[in-house]
Amino acid sequence: MIKNIVRDQMFLSKKLEVVKKSDNYMAIVQDLQDTLKANEETCVGMTSNMIGYNKQIIIVSLGLMPMILINPKIVQKSGKYETEEGCLSLDGVRKCTRYSEITVEFFDVNFQKKKQKFSGFIAENIQHQCDHCNGIVI
Repeated sequence: MIKNIVRDQMFLSKKLEVVKKSDNYMAIVQDLQDTLKANEETCVGMTSNMIGYNKQIIIVSLGLMPMILINPKIVQKSGKYETEEGCLSLDGVRKCTRYSEITVEFFDVNFQKKKQKFSGFIAENIQHQCDHCNGIVI
């Protein structure tokens, strides 16, 4: 289901809950996929709190297929740089620090543990979404 984008800064500033395998997380995954698709002209990723859920689930656009990361945790980073980013939950852009290469541990939609390296814009996108998981809104 396509959800409205949350702009309530109090809600967005709360750290999100860890997803357990027993949670009914697939409904959130579907809503993230539907909402990202509906906003694809202005959005390349989102986190569950942006559509009203308090769980650590993010979706990032990889072109044809978006990728779901459950309980993402950045475990390694390198190549620090300064940039500006926007967010559907905010007006305008804000300055932030990012890293050009990251390694992330996460669970996929089948709740299989993964560890993957990302670089460039996809790494920046994942860092933005992981900030949301920690209650940080650029």
